[in-house]
Amino acid sequence: MTLSCVADYERAARRALPPETWDFVAGGSGAESTMRANLAAFASVFVIPRALRDVTGCSTAASLLGSPVSMPLAAAPIAYQRLLHPEGELAAARAAKTAGVPFTVSTMSSVALEEVAAVGGTTWFQLYRLRDERRCLELVERAEAAGCEAIMVTVDVPWMGRRLRDVRNRFALPESVTAANLGGRGAAHRRPAGDVPAASAVAVHTALEFAPVTWAWVDMLRGRTRLPLVLKGILDVADARRAAEAGIDGIVVSNHGGRQLDGAVPSIDVLPEIAAAVAGSCEILLDSGVRRGEDIVKAIALGASGVLVGRPLMYGLAVGGEDGVRDVLGLLATEFHGALGLAGCGSPRETRLLRTTFARNPVRAGIGVGAAPIRGGAAGRD
Repeated sequence: MTLSCVADYERAARRALPPETWDFVAGGSGAESTMRANLAAFASVFVIPRALRDVTGCSTAASLLGSPVSMPLAAAPIAYQRLLHPEGELAAARAAKTAGVPFTVSTMSSVALEEVAAVGGTTWFQLYRLRDERRCLELVERAEAAGCEAIMVTVDVPWMGRRLRDVRNRFALPESVTAANLGGRGAAHRRPAGDVPAASAVAVHTALEFAPVTWAWVDMLRGRTRLPLVLKGILDVADARRAAEAGIDGIVVSNHGGRQLDGAVPSIDVLPEIAAAVAGSCEILLDSGVRRGEDIVKAIALGASGVLVGRPLMYGLAVGGEDGVRDVLGLLATEFHGALGLAGCGSPRETRLLRTTFARNPVRAGIGVGAAPIRGGAAGRD
């Protein structure tokens, strides 16, 4: 079977993985309404191409957080990647290096951050606030020592959203997969007991380990690291504005791929307002729902510098290890390059000048099919 797009890899990964593992990777929280809405929101955005432009030299090259990249995309932080392939994060990081894009290693990585950073590509470290403050700050120090180039703090997980697939499966990690940065085994490996489990083992472990992120804590962290600081999980314009005013280097407009608050707004829907409010004072990335190279064009046209991609790379990892991740990244690069040229853009920077509109999806909006107002380019975006 020829795998020609992310959707093909998604189907192949579902066949390759045990059902419980598939549900852990592909599922969302609650009724999964936000997870579905993320995809619908991207599908409802339409780009207005520019014509009569010479795009023979079209290039996807860009810069993210000061690092040159082959395309404006980074691998999102994903926990426990050895669930999908024995090499886990090492395979994914090698593929990202080959593709010329940053790899974000998670606090809950199943490979120690030092080993992942040693792969040699551009590595960012994703940080959860831990109840053990000393151990949390030690992770920051380890990331700096290992050569990571940014700290990405996830701010939308005071505890894990209730993911019903995992609850129903009584999901627990196998003994061979651990949170390598934290050491040892524990609650995440103990399958929930009782006729009606309240949470999966991973959710129980998260509740024991994590503490809510506050602005005061972010201010403290800002003074404890020399690395660029990024806040992941921003959806409200007031939070975005406060982050910029606090000197944060970047934000990720994200609803955690529909895995935290079910009913949260799709990320792409709030991106234009956030981009207008921040007005270039910090870098804006976007995740949650990116599945095609065309989605990257849409995100940049609406105000992002680039995107994070999570599940698609995990589908590649499940199907083919390092080769699978590299192939998924290659497919996204091919799609992005094609979409750039067809939109009349010679570079990602030019994409910011595109205008966009969106169709009201009757399934999504419940008010019939119609056209919404056109959003302007960088000079006239509303």
